[in-house]
Amino acid sequence: MSAGSIFITGGTGYLGGYVLTELLERTESELVLLTRASDDAEGRAKLWRALQMHLDAEGFHAALDRVRFVSGDLQAEQLGMSDATRDELAKRCDSVLHIAASLNRKSAKACLNANLRGTLSVVNFARRVEASGGLRRYSQVSTTAVAGHRQSEVVGEDQSIDWARTKKFAEHMAFELLPDVPKTIFRPSIVMGDSRRSATTQFDMVGAFCGLARMPIVPLDRHTRLDIVNADFVGEAIARLHLKDDTKWERYHLSSGTRSYCTPEQIGEALSAIGMRFRLMPSASSAFEVGVRGLNRLPRSFKAQRVGALLKVFWPYITFDTLFDNTRVCTELGIEPTPFPDYCAGLFEFATGVDFKYPYVPLPQHPTESAA
Repeated sequence: MSAGSIFITGGTGYLGGYVLTELLERTESELVLLTRASDDAEGRAKLWRALQMHLDAEGFHAALDRVRFVSGDLQAEQLGMSDATRDELAKRCDSVLHIAASLNRKSAKACLNANLRGTLSVVNFARRVEASGGLRRYSQVSTTAVAGHRQSEVVGEDQSIDWARTKKFAEHMAFELLPDVPKTIFRPSIVMGDSRRSATTQFDMVGAFCGLARMPIVPLDRHTRLDIVNADFVGEAIARLHLKDDTKWERYHLSSGTRSYCTPEQIGEALSAIGMRFRLMPSASSAFEVGVRGLNRLPRSFKAQRVGALLKVFWPYITFDTLFDNTRVCTELGIEPTPFPDYCAGLFEFATGVDFKYPYVPLPQHPTESAA
């Protein structure tokens, strides 16, 4: 395993926090983070928000010795880096891990800029790394949504071929422009919660889940298969596979698969332990969709409007009864995701208890700074 620096995009995001925590534990490599921060102080503040759920202040300050912040922008020409910085990093880094993405389903422009233009810039930087001294591995986080709309299927990695998705074209760019470089493409499914703790810093999908759980009637069939995966599983898989000298495959579904998926009935049973009860009634789906449209017409200052907006976006992913086969990652790494019902009650209590806002705290001073 090489000890060269790892160039990372999206390292200060929700999923990036999980991946960085694993990389800090599993390698001594320098982690070079592309960030829109104007200076190191702002970069530290952004990273602390991403990592304070994973590290205490002492551990975070120690980790900073291994982190380098590079000011830039995913959507800018040459990632917003100067020629000198880009050339220096191309010689210093030996792998690229592209996590950053846009999931803004309301804006096609935002998705195009981040997922296509941004990925092209990252891939071009990876080509420069390859030309400057060799690229050990290029890894890219995609999504199972590249499969498009599916109904009642089990989808394998090589069956995800809907070209109407920006992420699918982003994958295609990596394979076309880096033909001789070892590559790994990661496709997470619905990432929600952490199997080891109730806390989370990402509330979009959690908000939709809690909104449904609070309803007296949920318009789902009790046997509908839901492919929900815990973030700690996804973060570990990305880090471990990126660090491997050789991987068995190039594409991996980071999903619940056929052994760890859940159903609305199982979620209902888990939530009943904390006094939450709802009735499953699939025949009410049409009326439910009308209600969601009504909620979306409310003023944005209403909490119900936000719930409606979330449900409108995520409802198709909840109802299509489709699983994404995860045999590759489970076989290669010897790990399994945790079924959502095992931890969903704690997640519900935490999210509703903090009103869907993580209680961030400012970064305490380093002990040496305090002493001074």
